[in-house]
Amino acid sequence: MQPFEMTLASAAEAVRERRLSPVELVDSVLDRIGEVEPDLGAYAAVTADRAHLAARRAEQQAAQGRPLGPVHGTAVALKDLIDVAGLPTGAGSRVRAGHTAAADSAVAERLAAAGAALVGKAHTHEFAYGLTTPQTRNAWDRDRVAGGSSGGSAVAVASGAATFALGTDTGGSIRVPAALNGVVGLKPTFGLVPLRGVTPLSWSLDHAGPITRTVGDAALALSALAPGWDADTAGAPASGGGPPLEGLRVGVPRNYFFDRVDPDVEAAVRQATDRLVELGARPVGVEIPMGRYVQAAHWGLMVPEASAYHGPTLRTAPELYGADVRALLEAGTAVTAADHLRAQRARTMMARAWARLFGGVDLVAAPTVPVTAVRAGQEEVSWSDGASEGVADAYVRLCAPANLTGGPALTLPVGRDRHGLPIGMQLIGAPGGDGVLLRAGEAYERAEPGFGAVVP
Repeated sequence: MQPFEMTLASAAEAVRERRLSPVELVDSVLDRIGEVEPDLGAYAAVTADRAHLAARRAEQQAAQGRPLGPVHGTAVALKDLIDVAGLPTGAGSRVRAGHTAAADSAVAERLAAAGAALVGKAHTHEFAYGLTTPQTRNAWDRDRVAGGSSGGSAVAVASGAATFALGTDTGGSIRVPAALNGVVGLKPTFGLVPLRGVTPLSWSLDHAGPITRTVGDAALALSALAPGWDADTAGAPASGGGPPLEGLRVGVPRNYFFDRVDPDVEAAVRQATDRLVELGARPVGVEIPMGRYVQAAHWGLMVPEASAYHGPTLRTAPELYGADVRALLEAGTAVTAADHLRAQRARTMMARAWARLFGGVDLVAAPTVPVTAVRAGQEEVSWSDGASEGVADAYVRLCAPANLTGGPALTLPVGRDRHGLPIGMQLIGAPGGDGVLLRAGEAYERAEPGFGAVVP
């Protein structure tokens, strides 16, 4: 096994035990970037010199016998919305031409302090306002979309061009590309990971979180991003030697999450839910509250908030935006304050309804997206009942509820469809329940083979 193929957990352990040099790992990842980047387009910029400097510093600290954190000496990619002092934050847009960040974002600070080496800035759909990331190609099929808006981050991890990566998620932008590329994506509880220095899309809905090749890796990355959150104890199973998920109540949706879902996706997710039950969980049928209002509430918050942030540039240089993003930003200027307040009220009502739901279950298991990666340029998804749906609407539909409630959501791969494309299952929890999701996800991946492999 080459160092670039190692999971975050195995690489960090090897560094701690002095079996692997951070320099060796970073060199291997950079070589892998050189090999796959021409085909995949995961990176907006590769920061080889910076990565080598950080790797040498990490190696010196390891040699001095200092206590090393969970990501020390590993190679990370940051979505190109995340500020790193002295580097451009391009946000996938001509609007940011010539921009250089003056200071590190909070997450960049924390990862650098934890000993991670930045190997590059990963492509994003322009200003995170889209679900395909057109600059980047799917790691499994170059003719298909990577997903978005953190598409570059997901493809870098899936292909071994980063040990782990960070993305942002306003309506699924971590989970969608992770699901479409067969890796793990965690949208943490709202506010758990700080957003200082991250270009916003929607202040009410934005999250930052890790994309990794295993659920265990996601827990390690979260412990570096959110000091005080303990990966070893959060959501730990009760002792007693029983099945790993004994006592866990898994909500199985009767509505919303399985409406208009590809049959292959539904079958894989239901089979994975059955596997959780075999591991000791108890299935509980649940009614998803206020599903008919999800899209209106989500768009009622995101669209005007995005337009408010971009207002000055939209007035002075609208031609610098891509056509799709410009249309959304211009539409947002027509949303009234009253409409935005109604959306906030709907969000509050929805969060309360979901809190009542979580009084009876510990998590909800559902598809991450209703369909696997579509072909590049495809604009609509057709369903068996004759209905059609825009690709972006389809991809955000099942992810948006967790952004509205603020609870954590984890996607992990649970199979492939008839075309061999990855399928993701989403575990959704109550605010603060990140550890519960990670516990369930880790139990599943321990019972199923194949987690952590790099896409050839």
